[in-house]
Amino acid sequence: MHLCSYGLGSLALSHFDGIMAAMSDTNKLNHYLAAWKLSNPQLLTQTMTSHIYTVTHRAETVVLKLLSPSETEEQRGALSLRYFGGHGAVRLLRYDKGAQLMEYAAGDELVTVVERGEDERATRIITQVIAQLHSIPHDAPHDGLVSLDRWFGALFAKAGADKQAGIESIYVRSAALTERLLADQRDIRVLHGDIHHYNIRQSSRGWLAFDPKGLVGERTYDCANALCNPVMPELVHNETRLLTNAAILADRLSLDPWRVLAFTYAYACLNASWWLELGGSDIVQWALNVAVIIEPHLELSQKNA
Repeated sequence: MHLCSYGLGSLALSHFDGIMAAMSDTNKLNHYLAAWKLSNPQLLTQTMTSHIYTVTHRAETVVLKLLSPSETEEQRGALSLRYFGGHGAVRLLRYDKGAQLMEYAAGDELVTVVERGEDERATRIITQVIAQLHSIPHDAPHDGLVSLDRWFGALFAKAGADKQAGIESIYVRSAALTERLLADQRDIRVLHGDIHHYNIRQSSRGWLAFDPKGLVGERTYDCANALCNPVMPELVHNETRLLTNAAILADRLSLDPWRVLAFTYAYACLNASWWLELGGSDIVQWALNVAVIIEPHLELSQKNA
């Protein structure tokens, strides 16, 4: 499925952004209601990048996501959903550069399982979702997706700045490890890129992921954010819990346990790098706490990635 599948030829695409930017939110909603034959819009939520509605499409409740004019990450996410084809993720029904129409997973978020005291069960559910997402053949086309080498740019930039300043920080150590991991990637897949307890919901088809980042790289990376969540410090910053859930992920997905921890360490430092730029000191500390727990288990001076 290409962007032009819905009547947007290559010439029209160059003009599309200007048209969408000029529309008010109401006009944009009305445009898609008419163009895609939708009805009964109900606002679900508003984020920095989108307005999200439930709508009726062919007598079924689905989700309409209206994107901000300059948004690109959500557009890559649509490419990921297209590749997943409903395997472990919500189905993408229709999309263009301004909006996405997708299956509605109307059930509970996965975090509710953790809140009931079933943290390890939630991790096993995550492994089922990841296994389905990664069941797509590795030779599926990756056009328009972002490689992990590019995705880790903020970490490499922070490490470079620290190194230049003579600071041997955790960012420097993590960047060196990440370079080794990415130079020897295994089992390349289209990745969700943001698997955690708030991005998986129950549906009539089982547990489904949504809001992918549009990445491609080693499938181990999709375990990383799961170990940094949910937002419960008594769990996430508990060493025993982290190692136990890492072992569950590795065992059930047939992954190298060391690489699961290494990618989680790398991701935690990447996340801290992002939030340093954005001024989110609490999130920076949250991520670094995870990295500090993992680092002694990696034996960075002795183990090759």
